[in-house]
Amino acid sequence: MGTVRHLPVAAKAPDFLHQSKETEEDVVTDGELLQVGDLAKLSGKTVRAIHHYEEVGLLRPHARSKGRYRLYDQAALHRVRWIGKLHDLGLSLSQIQDMVALWETSPSAPHAMAKIRAVYTQKLEETRAQIAHLQELERELASSIDYLDTCDTCDPAELVRACSCCNHHDRSKPEPHLVAGIHAGHVADGAPAPSGALGNAMVGEG
Repeated sequence: MGTVRHLPVAAKAPDFLHQSKETEEDVVTDGELLQVGDLAKLSGKTVRAIHHYEEVGLLRPHARSKGRYRLYDQAALHRVRWIGKLHDLGLSLSQIQDMVALWETSPSAPHAMAKIRAVYTQKLEETRAQIAHLQELERELASSIDYLDTCDTCDPAELVRACSCCNHHDRSKPEPHLVAGIHAGHVADGAPAPSGALGNAMVGEG
């Protein structure tokens, strides 16, 4: 049986830190075995999550110690990190189970790889679409902030309803959607003012 590794006790870092590049401390050498707590720390998962992966058949311990503790090898660490990345891509545990079943029941290695590649190709397209959508939102936010940066030149006594016919901006350029939508449904005279935190912010809380 391989050497059982125990990690030094330290404060748990946020999950996103475990998704960065591996350090020497993150690498499990051949023949080195981990207990479940150490596997959880290295992978950024909880012990409960590790046990759940076993329950649904996605993970198997490499061996057990004399005290009947589960022991895991490097392959288990790769598997848990793989599950985490698939979660990040939006796959559920049941979908990951289907991927594993697809792999294990494929008639040949090329056939198995082709099936996995198809899943990754679809996720790559979805990821690129999400990136493009977020980049569009980024541009909209940036242009809206640039637009609103000029509002401090407005007369402090100006009423809010005047924003719908502002003369401080270039009228030949369309307003950003995140700005135009604010005064598109502005409060009419005599109508109740907005309530709650947003209403308080708009009227300066008196």
